[in-house]
Formats: sequence, structure tokens, C-alpha cells
Amino acid sequence: MRLGVLDVGSNTVHLLVVDAHPGARPLPAHSHKAELKLAQLLDDSGAIGPGGVDKLIAVVRDALRAAEDKGVEDLLPFATSAVREARNADDVLARVRAETGVELTVLTGEEEARLTFLAARRWFGWSAGRLLVLDIGGGSLEIAYGIDEEPDAAVSLPLGAGRLTAARLPGDPPDPDDVRALRRHVRTEIARTVVEFARFGRPDHVVATSKTFKQLARIGGAARSAEGLYVHRELKRTSLEAWVPRLAAMTTAQRARLPGVSEGRAGQILAGALVAEAAMDLFGVEAVEICPWALREGVILRRLDHLAAG
Repeated sequence: MRLGVLDVGSNTVHLLVVDAHPGARPLPAHSHKAELKLAQLLDDSGAIGPGGVDKLIAVVRDALRAAEDKGVEDLLPFATSAVREARNADDVLARVRAETGVELTVLTGEEEARLTFLAARRWFGWSAGRLLVLDIGGGSLEIAYGIDEEPDAAVSLPLGAGRLTAARLPGDPPDPDDVRALRRHVRTEIARTVVEFARFGRPDHVVATSKTFKQLARIGGAARSAEGLYVHRELKRTSLEAWVPRLAAMTTAQRARLPGVSEGRAGQILAGALVAEAAMDLFGVEAVEICPWALREGVILRRLDHLAAG
């Protein structure tokens, strides 16, 4: 069957169309995305303003047309931290439902972490042993650990690259004092969670998902996405530590010229790098392997599991 996942994220609204059935690997058939940056459309009260909602509705309509054109049988629409944490989330969801017919499921942060972990587990298999999975989104950082398909621990922290950039790094390039303050904030937040994971012992394999980690790995010399999903890609902490001060000294335009960094995400790659560096350092990780599958694939896999169970 042809499934569509409509992911209303903090950075982008992304429709992923796959051909899938229980017991088989989902095969990507089409990808349609629009950079909306909902996390940066919140007003001073924490609400998504009318203009932001209008843009969201227009983008959802475009995605619905793309899904129809591609013959999607079953659409799985969901929203993450930007909508979840908006003060007027209920009103936003009601308007989207009334004007597009789409009923967005709002995932909790823990659900995001658990579904991303499921995707990573299925990608790497049982031989990977105890997995630690890190995911940096636009609005939040997800961390999950476990040996089965359901993680033993899963947390979500408000440390997304888009959120932190909008709130704490106003300059271009940012003021060094702002960078240091953000570094302290990020490390304090992550350090509070380390003890929750430490009791399970050291992981056998550490993987990272999300566009932020992929771009950081590419900056550090990893293979281009054009070389395919099955090429081994990793991000080393030493590489990241060397790049953070360089990114901090660059303007957004200069970062956008780096290999693998898109113009739309160039402004927030520094915040993402600070979060990635802190997580790897505080968890004692020297390198992470980049996982091609993440939250959207986790949603698809969970749906297929439900279909298989009848």
C-alpha cells in the first residue's frame, strides 16, 4: 500500500510517501517539503499568530494535493514541538482541521523519542545491542536508550536548533558572550538527564538522526547524501569540537556555503552544533553513526505493526 506521513515540524512541513506493507522495508516514493519554521513564528506570548496559521494551512493544502497526486491511500499526519508547545495549539489544530480536513496528531516529546528509537533499531537491527539515539530537531532534542524496540529511557528537552537560535543567538555572527551563555544553558539542561541513562550502563552503539546531525557530519567530511543511504557516515566529537568555534565566527551566508548546509538551516547550525557537542561530551561519546531513518520512518513502522496485528 502507499502510505503518506505528513510531519508538521518546527522547521519544515514534510510529506514523505512510501510504498510499504507489513514485513517489508518501506520504499520512498516521493518527498514534498516546505520550510515554514513554525518555531520562529511564535509571538511574545508563545502563540502562533494568524499569519503563521494561514501559512501552515496553505502548506498543508499543498501537501494534500501532492499526496492525492501520488495516490496515497493512508495519510498519517502529526505535529511536533512547535505546535505542541504553542499557547494556542488547540485553536491552531481546530483551524487546520476545519479548513483542510486534516486531523493532526500532536506527539509528545517522549513519543517522538520512542518512535525515532524504533526507526533506528529497525535500521541497525538486533546486532547493534544497546542503542543510544540522539535526535536534534528544530524545537527539541530527543534522547533514547534501550536494548529492545521500546527504549528503557526516553526524554525530550527544549533544545532544538531553531528554538535556541531564535531565542538566544540574535547576532549574525552571534556575540561571543551569547554563544558562551547558550553553551552553558545547553550543558546544564543535558547534564540533568545523564544520570537517568547512566544506570543502564554504556551503550554498545550510539547513533544520531535528524538533518542537523547529517549536516554536521557532512561538514566534518562524511559522504554526500547523493552517494546513497547505505554509505557509512559518522560524526566524531573531535571534528565537532574543532568546527564549533569556526561556525560561531561565521555569518549565516558563510555557513550556507559549507558542504551539505542548506541556506534555510545555515542560521541554526551553530546552535545545533552546540547541542550535539554537549550531548556527545556529557554522555562520553567519541563518535555517532548517522542513521538515515528517524521520526517519520518510526511513524510508518508503527502503523505497519498495527496493520500486521490486525
